[in-house]
Amino acid sequence: MSQNVRDVPAVSLKTRIGWIGTGVMGRSMCQHLMKAGYAMTVFNRTRQSALPLLEKGALWVDSPREVAGNSDVVFTMVGFPEDVREVYLGKNGILEGARKGLILVDMTTTEPSLAEEIYQAALKREAFAVDAPVSGGDLGARNATLSIMTGGDQEVVQAVRPILEVMGRNCIFQGPAGAGQHAKMCNQIVITGTMIGVCESLIYGFKAGLDLPTMLRSIQGGAAKCWTLDNLAPRILERDFTPGFFVDHFIKDMAIALKEAARRGLFLPGLALVNQLYLAVKAQGHGRDGTQALILALEQMSRTEVRK
Repeated sequence: MSQNVRDVPAVSLKTRIGWIGTGVMGRSMCQHLMKAGYAMTVFNRTRQSALPLLEKGALWVDSPREVAGNSDVVFTMVGFPEDVREVYLGKNGILEGARKGLILVDMTTTEPSLAEEIYQAALKREAFAVDAPVSGGDLGARNATLSIMTGGDQEVVQAVRPILEVMGRNCIFQGPAGAGQHAKMCNQIVITGTMIGVCESLIYGFKAGLDLPTMLRSIQGGAAKCWTLDNLAPRILERDFTPGFFVDHFIKDMAIALKEAARRGLFLPGLALVNQLYLAVKAQGHGRDGTQALILALEQMSRTEVRK
């Protein structure tokens, strides 16, 4: 550990929490903490997105720096690595307002190297930084059932664990700074495989003349069982492409994973293929749809449209 464990502040319901990023998932996650009784200070790029939280008693401030100055623990859940960099390291960023003992928890999926950079920058301020990306999508955020992968100093992760467990059921320490992000890359690589498998099975089943809800009930109970099959296949059948997780963000995650793989001399052909298919989905104008929109690119190639 890089700092004395005695320097890590204890967490209680009196701990003041700051939250930056009130999008599809962040808003629900923040609401759970407020419902648990934590005082909340929020900032978002657009104030409108934070209004439901403000109406429930959260305090609005005008910059990440002010969030840091008003909080004991700051959580971030933003979109892209450049957003993370700006929020933490930019002008009026969190670290400009950081003081000794402040704990920073980035729940965005971002580059492992950036997580390490933020960790080192926090140390210079005698603050603590944790990378804690999540898996579970909008449903996991709403139901507080997220899987949380943490990296940083284990003692710091343990200190904020009571807060993390308000948002998720599966909070597992992965290792030093950046390790949480590496674990999330593993998660996303698995999801690329399950996503294309689910979509291709629906196209095949449709063309074979099967009743798709009946087919799904059968395979959901066997070896094919997975989160994507349970949660996104029904949305595809309803032609519901509302985002639980944006195509644009998934493409970002795959790009990070491919970059990290290349750095290590790895060849991941399945990931590369699905990445190309998602770029086709984006080119069709569906970057702000949910990841289940992968079916649209496959349907176009097969000249068919899956229906119940």
